[in-house]
Amino acid sequence: MSVIVFTVEGDPVPQPRARITTRGGYGHAYTPDRHPVHAYRKAIALAAANAGATPKAEPVCVEIEAVFQRPKSHRTKTGVKLTAPAMPRPDCDNIAKSVLDSLTGVAWRDDTLVRRLVIEKSYGPTARTTVRIG
Repeated sequence: MSVIVFTVEGDPVPQPRARITTRGGYGHAYTPDRHPVHAYRKAIALAAANAGATPKAEPVCVEIEAVFQRPKSHRTKTGVKLTAPAMPRPDCDNIAKSVLDSLTGVAWRDDTLVRRLVIEKSYGPTARTTVRIG
């Protein structure tokens, strides 16, 4: 099995909680059209396709490295504030959800085929998401 690695520049965008509305007396869950997760998911899918991903029908392992750029408010003239958080705010599972859902139909038939998932989040000099599928 070949290994596919690709990177998308910019802060990772976690999958938001669904909004709920009623239509005709029935509940309907949706993500607002203007939410940045839509552009992020398109960028992930495009980068995967450009890296040679094709829909697989066998189990895969996925590693996600989510690197966020540290906000200016975390810094002083001498470095990072002591009170600055050590980890970025979004939950790992929400980052993974947006990445895995965007790869459905691109790198695998369904994300139930992911047998191993490793996700790491951190602050770094440039924001990016690196995905390794093997």
